[in-house]
Amino acid sequence: MKIEQIYTGCLAQGAYYITSNGEAAIIDPLREVQPYLDRMEADGVKLKYIFETHFHADFVSGHVTLSEKTGAPIVYGPNAKTAFESIIAVDNQLFQVGDLTIKVLHTPGHTMESTTYLLRDENNKDHAIFSGDTLFLGDVGRPDLAQKSGDLTIEDLAGFLFDSLRNKIMPLANEVTVYPAHGAGSACGKNMMKETVDTLGNQKAMNYALRADMTKAEFIKEVTDGLLPPPDYFAKNVAMNKKGYESIDTVMKRGLVALSPTEFESIANTAEALILDVRHQTDFVQAHIPGAIFIGLHGGFAPWVGALIPDIQQNILIIAPKGKEEETITRLARVGYDNTLGYLEGGMDNWEKAGKAIDSVNTISPTSFANQLSATASRTLLDVRKPTEFLAHHVVGATNLPLDYLNKNMDKIDRTAPYFVHCASGFRSIIAISILKARGFHDLVDVQQGFKGMEATGRIPLTNYRCPSTFTVAAETA
Repeated sequence: MKIEQIYTGCLAQGAYYITSNGEAAIIDPLREVQPYLDRMEADGVKLKYIFETHFHADFVSGHVTLSEKTGAPIVYGPNAKTAFESIIAVDNQLFQVGDLTIKVLHTPGHTMESTTYLLRDENNKDHAIFSGDTLFLGDVGRPDLAQKSGDLTIEDLAGFLFDSLRNKIMPLANEVTVYPAHGAGSACGKNMMKETVDTLGNQKAMNYALRADMTKAEFIKEVTDGLLPPPDYFAKNVAMNKKGYESIDTVMKRGLVALSPTEFESIANTAEALILDVRHQTDFVQAHIPGAIFIGLHGGFAPWVGALIPDIQQNILIIAPKGKEEETITRLARVGYDNTLGYLEGGMDNWEKAGKAIDSVNTISPTSFANQLSATASRTLLDVRKPTEFLAHHVVGATNLPLDYLNKNMDKIDRTAPYFVHCASGFRSIIAISILKARGFHDLVDVQQGFKGMEATGRIPLTNYRCPSTFTVAAETA
């Protein structure tokens, strides 16, 4: 028996590759399936089943393509309805993979089709659970992502989740290994651990949602408290996972086209393509194409794309570090952004050599900011961190404009007013500035090193209570 967790940090997502006696199963595969095919060829095994724990919202699964390439059937739990051929299992149904048995445990709550797969070893002993978004390490799946599918409320789903955990998972032995679908950083939960594997016994001891003395009412309150709106792309990814999608091979062929500066500029104008610059923020600050949006590959790339590019069908042109073009297109496709039309050959160096227009971002050091702050303040300070970060500690007089909800709060910013912009350390603020500049806001100055740099000066007044000048409430209810 072999169990391999294939963890993708950008999405904080775990897929699972299981082999036994010449057969394999894959649970919750990513969109690009070649790595799984390569593993199976190297191991000399045949894929027997593709198991999906639920309809994923935060990424496009590779189940459809993997099934097409291998002939292996796709398995979902009860209540699932797909537009493609699949096995809709019943609760407690058994599947054989080599000498192993995989038992279906229907665990609704995160979504109504959510299913945990219990793996039994060659001796028919419970060995591990693949809990999807039902049980995370330190947390459980948010119960608000499926509410629009019917008349169920968030509280209804949270109640189902309570029952699923108590009746299906908690009775299992403490030594059973827990393999969740996500870890810290995923928007599918609130407070996950950084670890990606644990024992069920340890989770029973430390996971707030598994407290033995917890009532259903207490569980519902704690699980639903503090949920921020899910990113808009979640619903679109669910639809793709239910209905199917274009082959990743087609997506890559369309996107991996090297374009000269003239070709790049022409497509940007004629195809209404968004220019996405994925280099490091320091490179973007120094020189970028006017109107380009910055989202760096090194900083939670795919989730930020999903949160900030509203149209999943948007045509996209790429500016990437040399050798990172294929990775960029792949990571876009993971969250359903399939319409990459090419990349700038030779990058910004080639663009500048061609005599094309460039732009830059005005910045200021934390010390210089402190000097200006002590004089007459002429600029509003926009803090684009999350509301929880802002409420914990912020600069006196700052206005919270969370990056996650920037598009929804655009009308609250004065296009003619000057602004300082900052985040925690300098990544998110450049994303925000790039979006604002593309929308016609140009009197913007980035505070280098963000809040950490300002705090380190010891000269800037800070507070830990809510500033009355904030967009947080509007963002949370948008």
